[in-house]
Amino acid sequence: MSQFNLSKTLEKGGKFNLSKGDSGAPSGLTKVRIGLGWDPNETQDGPPFDLDVSAFAIDSNFKIPSSSYFVFYNQVNMGNRIEDETEKGLYRPITIDGSILGAIDDPDGRRSDGDDDEDMIIHLNKVTDAVQQIVIVVTICKYPDHPDPRTANLNFGMVDDCYIRIIDDTTKQELAKYTLKESFSREDAVQFGRLYRVGGQWEFEAMGTGSEGGLGSLVDIYA
Repeated sequence: MSQFNLSKTLEKGGKFNLSKGDSGAPSGLTKVRIGLGWDPNETQDGPPFDLDVSAFAIDSNFKIPSSSYFVFYNQVNMGNRIEDETEKGLYRPITIDGSILGAIDDPDGRRSDGDDDEDMIIHLNKVTDAVQQIVIVVTICKYPDHPDPRTANLNFGMVDDCYIRIIDDTTKQELAKYTLKESFSREDAVQFGRLYRVGGQWEFEAMGTGSEGGLGSLVDIYA
């Protein structure tokens, strides 16, 4: 186990070095788990919530090098998948270089205490040189043909306790955590944070940037 016991709490714009042992990160860290959690602020008769975590691995032009580097739930159905190491029969989307394993879908956000709703696994040492940043996003699904039309009005103002945390996947120790403070009463997509290269090392920045238009609005930016 790591000798460090304290997780670093990040504010919006806060940064954390994953390569130099900054604030508890072990030197030489190569595999991290990005855990995300949220609690839908639902009323008894309210519409159902379905939040998803995705990632855009982008190059120096702020675009994904290929469709494989847009890591989202439907990649599993497209054949870009790998079976989870611990939950047999469940699959994660995966990039072509094997560096980013996307989340197993959790449709309702009702996690057990201490558990993340969804998580991603990133092998920092496997990320292709073409990728300069990995942007982690969370979106609210609002399908046009959903049987409950009220899902069209869901936004992050209706969600409580949204957070992202970085975990050393070897020791299972939490290294840093960022909790969303903004209400985002109109936005249905949030860029939570980004991992990015600096001089051959990886850092993480808490972003907290909201937008309207769901996952499609971010595809328009990075694809």
